[in-house]
Amino acid sequence: MEPSPTDRLRHPYGDDPSQFGELRLPDGAAHGVVVVIHGGFWKAQYDASLGTPLAEDLTAAGWATWNLEYRRVGSGTGGGGGVPETLDDVAAGIDLLADLVPADVRARVVTLGHSAGGHLATWAAGRVDPVVPVTHVVSQAGVLDLVAGSRDGLGAGAVDAFLGHPAGPADAAADPTQQLPLDVPVWCVHAPDDDIVPISQSTDYVERAVAAGATADLVEVTGGHFGVIDVTSQAWSRIRDIFDTLH
Repeated sequence: MEPSPTDRLRHPYGDDPSQFGELRLPDGAAHGVVVVIHGGFWKAQYDASLGTPLAEDLTAAGWATWNLEYRRVGSGTGGGGGVPETLDDVAAGIDLLADLVPADVRARVVTLGHSAGGHLATWAAGRVDPVVPVTHVVSQAGVLDLVAGSRDGLGAGAVDAFLGHPAGPADAAADPTQQLPLDVPVWCVHAPDDDIVPISQSTDYVERAVAAGATADLVEVTGGHFGVIDVTSQAWSRIRDIFDTLH
């Protein structure tokens, strides 16, 4: 049987069915590579298909894209994740790019993540001695403060399920806010009318990042929690504008 077009894009970085990425290459020279990390509160029922439209749009705009899947929280298909498994997967998936794309393309590695994926995208930029360093982060309505997310019960207790317990100071290695300052620029794209992940997750992160000497910008958009992943939306146009400044 011939593999499907999607299957031909897939490259595994581990033995679990969820340990793979989908690599898309543009026509001509690439501006760099974008690691697309989907959201869904780290839960197994949400998968990398959420990132496909974003990856396709950015590839058409001249970027190589790596739509990353990872083990999520839960049992059965897509499960087996949480801390540390999900973090290990994101690190391994990004580092596989060293074998998949040329060094000149890897000179610019942008992580783009929505909601829980925003958490993972920002976390990935703070790894120590990575094989493939992240150079820029675009967080779309990201969960950037796990302690606040745990306290506020985001995603019906999703932070606690991801960590295995309520978030606190002992979780600094998994929490972007506790890892400040970050050495790469971060754009926090968020809508004030987001009723799933409050914009305070982004405003507080940017305020603390700037106070710590890091480079971080808040980009306010419209469209609630999901406008940022709708490639027909004004919010996505603002995100494309960010990418246009990077090449």
